[in-house]
Amino acid sequence: MKSINWTEEVWARKEALLGDLVELLKIPSVKDVSTGEAGKPMGREIAQALELMLGLAEREQWRTFSLDGYAGYAEYGPAESADYIGVLCHLDVVPAPGPWTSPPFEPEVRDGKLYARGAIDDKGPTMAAFYAMKIVKELGLPLKHRVRIIFGTDEEHTMSCMEYYRRVEKMPVAGFAPDADFPIIHAEKGQINTRIVLQKSGDAGEQKGTGQGIVELVSFHSGSAANMVPESAEAAVTGELSLLAALAAQFSDYCSCNRLKGTASVENGTLALTLQGKAAHGMEPQLGVNAGLKLVHFLRDYEFQPDAQHFIACLDEYFYDDPAGRRIGIDCEDEIMGPLTVNVGIMRYAASSEPSLAYLNIRFPLVADELRHVETIRDKVGKYRFAMEPPILKKPHHVAKNHPMIAALQAIYHEETLLEPELLTTGGGTYASFLDNGVAFGALFPGKENVAHQTDEYIEIEDLLKATVIYARAIYELANLDY
Repeated sequence: MKSINWTEEVWARKEALLGDLVELLKIPSVKDVSTGEAGKPMGREIAQALELMLGLAEREQWRTFSLDGYAGYAEYGPAESADYIGVLCHLDVVPAPGPWTSPPFEPEVRDGKLYARGAIDDKGPTMAAFYAMKIVKELGLPLKHRVRIIFGTDEEHTMSCMEYYRRVEKMPVAGFAPDADFPIIHAEKGQINTRIVLQKSGDAGEQKGTGQGIVELVSFHSGSAANMVPESAEAAVTGELSLLAALAAQFSDYCSCNRLKGTASVENGTLALTLQGKAAHGMEPQLGVNAGLKLVHFLRDYEFQPDAQHFIACLDEYFYDDPAGRRIGIDCEDEIMGPLTVNVGIMRYAASSEPSLAYLNIRFPLVADELRHVETIRDKVGKYRFAMEPPILKKPHHVAKNHPMIAALQAIYHEETLLEPELLTTGGGTYASFLDNGVAFGALFPGKENVAHQTDEYIEIEDLLKATVIYARAIYELANLDY
C-alpha cells in the first residue's frame, strides 16, 4: 500500500468539514424533555442533531441506525466482522447563558477559532471523527473490524443514552471518545450525582420573623446544569427599607473586597442582588468561581426566616470555597486519579411552596468509598433539614497501560505531534467508561485553554484539522489490531 499523507487528505476536505460542522452547531441541542416524544426522548433539538448526523452518514452510504432516538450510529467496514471498534461521541450540549460575543448558536469564525456552544464539547470533535472515517472509506483502506461512530444524546446529564445502547447493542471490543484531552485519558473518576432538597417547616407564621434586623429571602437562583460551575447568581430580599439599604451597601463592599462583579438595587420594597462568577466544567470546579456559593457566603451573616437560614447555612458550611470536599468530610485522593472534587452546580430557594434544593456533582478516585461518602453527606446536610435524594453512582474507569490499543494510540499521537504521549486521568465522565477497553482521546491539545461549558466556547480550526488527522489514523489502525 502506498504511503498516505493524512494531513493532505484532511486539508483537502477542510471546507466541507467546516460547512457540515457549522450546520450541526446551529442546532441548540440542549436536553429538553418537555419537547420530547416517541423517538425523540431528549427533545426536538437533540433529535434534530441526531437526524442531521445520520443523514450525513447516509450520504456516505454507511450503515445507519437510530435506537429509538436515545442514540444512533454510523458504521463502516466488513459487515461479517464479529467485533467492532467504537468512536463514541455526543450531540447534546449544555445551556449557553451569559453574555456571548456572538450568539452561541450562530457559529462565527474569528482569528482562526470557530465560536459556538458545542464547538469543543463535543460537536467539533464529533465532526472530526466523522470526517476521519470518511477519509478511511474514500481511500479504500482494508479493515479487519467494523468501525461504528456512536452518537449519544444525554452525555451532559445522566448518560441514559449509553445505558440504553448497552441494553440493546453488543458493545465495542475497544474504542475511544473524542470528548476530552490529548494525549490519552486511560482513567476516569467515578461520580456521585444527587440533589439535596430542603424539608421546609410549612409554618407560615414561623417564617415571617419578628426580631429586629430580620429580613426575608424571597428567592435565590444560581446555575443551570449540575456539571457546570455557576457563573451567575441572584437573590431577592424583602424587609424594612433601611435594612435593605444597609444590606445593599454591605454587598457592594463585599464585592469590592473580593474582586467580584455584582449589583444591588431596591425597587418596590425588594432588594435584588446579582453576582457574577466564572463558569467552568464541573470536573474542575477549582478553575471556576461559583457565583452561587459566593452569594450564599455573603448572606450567611444576616438573619433570615428559618427555612432560608437552613438553606444558606448548609451550603456555606459544607461547600463554600471547598472543591475538595474537606468541609463535609469526604476528601480523598490517590496517585492514579488525584483528588475528589465537589461541584454545586444548581442552587434554588423559594419562600413559596416551590422546592428549594441544590445539585451536587462529585467526582471521586479509585481509593474513595463512595457509599460511605453518600452516608456522610446525607447525615451532615440532614442537620440543616435537607434530605438527600437517591444518588446516581458511576464507578471509576481504568484501562491498563499495556493494552495494545494504548500503544497504538501513543505511537500515532507522537508521530503526528512530536509530543510525549503520556497517559492522563480526568475527573470528567466520558462514554469511554462504558467500554472495558475505552479511552478518551482528544480533541483538546496540551497547553490549550479548556473552554468547554464556558461563555464564548470555541475550537481552533487548525487543532480541529490536526485532530481529524489523528482520528483517521486511529480508526484505521485500531480497526486492524487483534484483540
